[in-house]
Amino acid sequence: MTPTPPAKPRSPRPKATPRPAHRDLFRLDSPLNGEIRGERSLMAFPFFALAKNAWMKPLTYQSDTVSIEVRPSASGVATIYDKEIVLYIASLMAAKIEAGEQVAQDFIFTAHDLFSVTGANHSARSYARLSEALERLQGTQIKTNIEAGGEGEEGFFSWLSEAKLHYTRTRGGERRLKAVKVRLCDWLFRAILLDRHVLDYAIAYFQLGPIERRIYEVARSTCEDDRMEIDLATFRLQVGYQNPLANFRAALRQIAAVDTIPDYRIELVETVPSADDPPAPARRGRPVAAVQVVIHRRPRDAAPENAASEDAAGLPESPAESDTAVDRD
Repeated sequence: MTPTPPAKPRSPRPKATPRPAHRDLFRLDSPLNGEIRGERSLMAFPFFALAKNAWMKPLTYQSDTVSIEVRPSASGVATIYDKEIVLYIASLMAAKIEAGEQVAQDFIFTAHDLFSVTGANHSARSYARLSEALERLQGTQIKTNIEAGGEGEEGFFSWLSEAKLHYTRTRGGERRLKAVKVRLCDWLFRAILLDRHVLDYAIAYFQLGPIERRIYEVARSTCEDDRMEIDLATFRLQVGYQNPLANFRAALRQIAAVDTIPDYRIELVETVPSADDPPAPARRGRPVAAVQVVIHRRPRDAAPENAASEDAAGLPESPAESDTAVDRD
């Protein structure tokens, strides 16, 4: 009887490659660990429309040294509420730099964390408005002579060169948002990475109205001492208020009376021309008073409870220079 040959050993079965987890697919940059921060030029000058709904008109700003031109897309100019997304991205980037991490222009985060940071609710309407805001940020065209990272740009750019919403579908066919992916424009990326002119925001900023937000930003970025004074017409242009000067004056009076701007308070000072002043153009009626806007920094012990630190964000020094709309219903 012929003996049965021994069975050949089986080759080991290759192990299945584990399916990457959701967090590995997206490598989320959120949640934000740190304060809300913004780039100084975006605080000082009017790059965004002071509106909650679509603003379809171009915006311009011109001074002796700074020029800004903003053109709307088919969905309008990016608004002061859309700017919350830009501030959130800038804060993620600043936190990475402060932690000594490598930074790139692509950022991936959850809408849930964005809403939590900015104080928005997590309703379906907020998610819909997020999509609209991303569209305006990507479509708005900006041209400025402000240099960033030692470089200037002649042409137009958008705040986000790419903006995508990644989602899955449930068994019932409902879309479920997983992450938001954006690419920050070269201009702002260089400004944050190289210039390091980054300042923190008071938490109460997100509870302010459009004009109050701009007053806070102008004061935060330009009030180097405890007091600054600027004439009403110039201040209107820097805030980016589009209606007549008389309307702006009335709005400022009401804001000054309510006095809810964190870290700063404002007052309007009128000066009637005296007989010794140079003659003004002839007008009928009583003499027109010159109005000055005076901004005072609140003492630390008098600052609102939710106000953030007044010190600039402590980012490492740049190798180039050591100087330093969502639903809330």
